Amino acid sequence: MSVLAPVSKARLFRELVSLAWPITVSTLSFSVMTVVDTAFVGRLGPAALAGVGLGGIALWTVICFGFGLLRAVKVLVSQGVGAGERDDEVLPYLAAGVYAALALSALALVVGFPIAHWLPRFSASPEAGAIAQTYLSIRLLGAPIVLVSGAIREARYGFGDSRSPMYAALVSNAVHIPLNYVLIFSLGWGIAGAAYATIFVQLLELGWLYQTQRKFGFGFARTEVEHLRDVFRIGLPTGTEFLLGVAAFSALVLLIARMGEADLAAHQVAIQVLHFAFMPAVAIGEAASVLAGQAVGADEDKKVFEVAKNALWLAALYAGGCALIFVFGAQPLMRLFTDDPRVQAVGVHLLYVAAGFQLFDAANIVARAVLRGTGDVRVPALLAIGSGWSFVPGLTWFWGIHHGFGAVGGWLALTVDISVGALLFWWRLSRGLWLPAARRSRQRLAQGEALVQPAE
Repeated sequence: MSVLAPVSKARLFRELVSLAWPITVSTLSFSVMTVVDTAFVGRLGPAALAGVGLGGIALWTVICFGFGLLRAVKVLVSQGVGAGERDDEVLPYLAAGVYAALALSALALVVGFPIAHWLPRFSASPEAGAIAQTYLSIRLLGAPIVLVSGAIREARYGFGDSRSPMYAALVSNAVHIPLNYVLIFSLGWGIAGAAYATIFVQLLELGWLYQTQRKFGFGFARTEVEHLRDVFRIGLPTGTEFLLGVAAFSALVLLIARMGEADLAAHQVAIQVLHFAFMPAVAIGEAASVLAGQAVGADEDKKVFEVAKNALWLAALYAGGCALIFVFGAQPLMRLFTDDPRVQAVGVHLLYVAAGFQLFDAANIVARAVLRGTGDVRVPALLAIGSGWSFVPGLTWFWGIHHGFGAVGGWLALTVDISVGALLFWWRLSRGLWLPAARRSRQRLAQGEALVQPAE
């Protein structure tokens, strides 16, 4: 919870690593959970893989706005910590995040169940469509759990505590693997078992985070309309970016679903493998976002770009290793998830494409996270949305369907989107176009301190 003080470049790098590695463990634990789901479901056949893939992306589409909006909690808390505010002055942002999570959960349920009803119409086969409907209908019940957990997790990150969420993730993952096996196979619940197992461990993670945060409080008593307004002011652009970005990705999945069951199943497997590449980059970006927010709060803007460069080197080093694994280990990786030769053949080519965009993906993720930490959210959101919708659906249709490249065409479209976004975000970061947003963040902090001062 310490303020980001003047430090050497080497110490700044150590602080980044210290904050990033527990987040990396958390995200890799999440990836293991997802991969275990996919590996178990893959034994039920290509239709099960395709159905869970379609249901999973539909679920993420429904709740991703909430995840994006709740990133504001981390930004506001980290900036307050950087400015030297007391915990009880910062905690109301957590309470505002919990209120927002509950409201968005209700909205997700209202929107999600009709989507589940219509989802079979977009599947490559009736069997995969029925599986997607079942999986989504059950997983939607966990929306309040994951969003409230997200609010608490973002607050802990903002305070510089990345270890408590890590422990919660590790415990949940340890329970998830055997529970998945029991519900899917031993009890014979199949796809429903996979969905219920995930909801149970998400509830376990929420309980762990709640117990951790209870020692510090939640800030409900001091929460005012201004705190909710700040959460939505920072979070709305990011939430919208998440929603429209995922919508573009959903369009990609729907187009792949039309290409055939093997293409969709291969896409689902390759995405799970890819989690191990981009989730640690996300973790490094989250750590950089916290340090950037603390630097802005402490009026030390010069440190922001230094944080970004350190994060880029760290993320690029990991991404480069993943690219080599994808090139030389594509076939063994695919054989871990499916015995179907058609799915394996398509998946191998998808991993080859993924190897090509690894470095660009790391750069994209880090730059977006650092910009978010400074409070610069609107223009980057517009850039991300514009890039996604300009390239992904159209190029997926052009290369994947019109030219017959299948799912590979869709992943080539993703490569273009990721690469263009990386260049745009780093251009904005290096030119200092985020500085006006950083100044506005400090003005907000100064106004809040002025309001609190008379009571002291």
